Amino acid sequence: MPPAASRADAPGGPESDAAVIQRSLEEPTRFGEVFRRHAPALHRYVARRLGGPDADDVVAETFHIAFRKRHRYDPSRPDARPWLWRIAANLVRRHHRTETRHYRALARTGVDPVLESFADRAVERVDATSLSGSLASALARLSRGDRDALLLVAWGEMTYEETALVLGVPVGTVRSRLHRARKRVRAALATTATPAKEDHR
Repeated sequence: MPPAASRADAPGGPESDAAVIQRSLEEPTRFGEVFRRHAPALHRYVARRLGGPDADDVVAETFHIAFRKRHRYDPSRPDARPWLWRIAANLVRRHHRTETRHYRALARTGVDPVLESFADRAVERVDATSLSGSLASALARLSRGDRDALLLVAWGEMTYEETALVLGVPVGTVRSRLHRARKRVRAALATTATPAKEDHR
């Protein structure tokens, strides 16, 4: 369900993103509200993929592009997240090599990039350092399309339908990519899982 700030206008409630964007055509400063609503979450998502410095650049460019193209925004879509994430996803693709290096660095350093959204329950039995390294290595080996789908759902908190909008593909393609990506990630995590111990007193 979209966040309250992005739902269709309701009496006494906040304006939808679409309404704010429409108003910004006449009052450009109003677009700042879209930034305030979505920049923090978008930055967290991009930072997980590229690291902080590149995330700063990508988020800034995302909103610069969105502002310039706001006259093209479809006002029938109250929530601007898929639109903004699609712009960001296109920019992230330009950093494909940086992203792969980022995951390889995570694999070496053991920094946990948060995995509960798509990992097995076996995660609970795995040492956090080795797990995050295994996950990062698995992410580095995924194809660009599979990784985009997985991380938009897991870290971007997008629905399958929103992910399809972001990537410009059918929902069925999103499901297929997620299935492949999850299978490969779980296989990687399973190699680091500690077998359940025998009953001991």
